[in-house]
Amino acid sequence: MHVYRTLQPFHAITLDLDNTLYDNYPVINQAEEQSILFLQEYHPSLSKIQNRDYYQSRKMLQFIEPNICHDVNYWRWKSLNIILLQSGLTKNEAQLGADYAMEIIIHWRNKIDIPPSTHHVLSALSSKWPLIAITNGNANPISCGLQQYFQDVLRAGINGRAKPYKDMYYLASKRLGISCKNILHVGDDLNTDIKGAIRAGMQACWINQYNLNQFCSVDRTLLPHLKISKLISLTYLL
Repeated sequence: MHVYRTLQPFHAITLDLDNTLYDNYPVINQAEEQSILFLQEYHPSLSKIQNRDYYQSRKMLQFIEPNICHDVNYWRWKSLNIILLQSGLTKNEAQLGADYAMEIIIHWRNKIDIPPSTHHVLSALSSKWPLIAITNGNANPISCGLQQYFQDVLRAGINGRAKPYKDMYYLASKRLGISCKNILHVGDDLNTDIKGAIRAGMQACWINQYNLNQFCSVDRTLLPHLKISKLISLTYLL
């Protein structure tokens, strides 16, 4: 555990989900692979569609509609719908195809292998502090078997703009009835989790499990209070 700022007393913890509580990269890769396989069989015009086509559509859509990134499900669905329309499908075929592809993505993206250590840590933390999950993504803690540890789950789009915007941090504070300065946020991304938490007035813990060197890209005034390399290090705070 590395200390960058003096940690003050806190009475609740908010946590990111993806790549904080589990490794999300293989999960997303599998979900996208399965959705592409479906689309290739869905219509002859889509037989050669690749994941790069989706990402090109996604990038173009964000350029046209910058605020769409705050709702990851709608952003993904509309990106898929655009690809299908551009491939010559009818409006109805494109909408149905995007709907089915999203069902597949949601199914597979929640096939998450939660490490036993994560259950241990969350069980220990939730026995002392109320916990709220704050996510920019679309993982479902119920499907993942994590729901029992959280008093609430806040999602970008439904509960405000995506991190690093302050919306969900302020909402967590309101729902907990605890001032932001007395809440510790834990997340893996300096530019979303940590920047957002510090700007909202929370204390912050960066979990750098994958040896990412992100300090070169972050404002030094937005450094976390703590840095850890394993989730289990949070139990040292008990």
